[in-house]
Amino acid sequence: MRLWFKQRFFSWFDSYDIYNEDGSVAYTVEGQLSWGHCLHILDSYGNHIATVQEKVLTLLPKFELYIGDEYIGCIQKEFSFFLPRYNIDCKGWQVEGSFMEWDYTVKTGCGCLVANISKELFNWTDTYTIDVADSRDALCALMLVLAIDAEKCSRN
Repeated sequence: MRLWFKQRFFSWFDSYDIYNEDGSVAYTVEGQLSWGHCLHILDSYGNHIATVQEKVLTLLPKFELYIGDEYIGCIQKEFSFFLPRYNIDCKGWQVEGSFMEWDYTVKTGCGCLVANISKELFNWTDTYTIDVADSRDALCALMLVLAIDAEKCSRN
């Protein structure tokens, strides 16, 4: 399954549209005014289905992930010099990124591919392609991309 993650050009808060392979909107992401990033994910009908919430006052950036009101895990940036690394407490997944922080691979603990994430260059806004091996993992993979993008945005 392939998703396109595209930030809206004119937006006061973090707002994104997530498209399916056929070009239809699969999800909408709306940022909320808060201390730290708070991103609400809505399905194609406008129903709230998930939240990515940044924890503030932590040494390294940390984001908690919720589906509905249920906590499903967190992602935290690890201290590293060259390749960006994240500690994920969600489904036993691991994320590794490229040196320029444009491409990421998400794998299970046993090394099976969950998703490939790549940032498209030469766009006015942040645009990512998310290739998910199993469509049931699409929402969680999207949540990881949102957290990584929010962390990079805070850092820059």
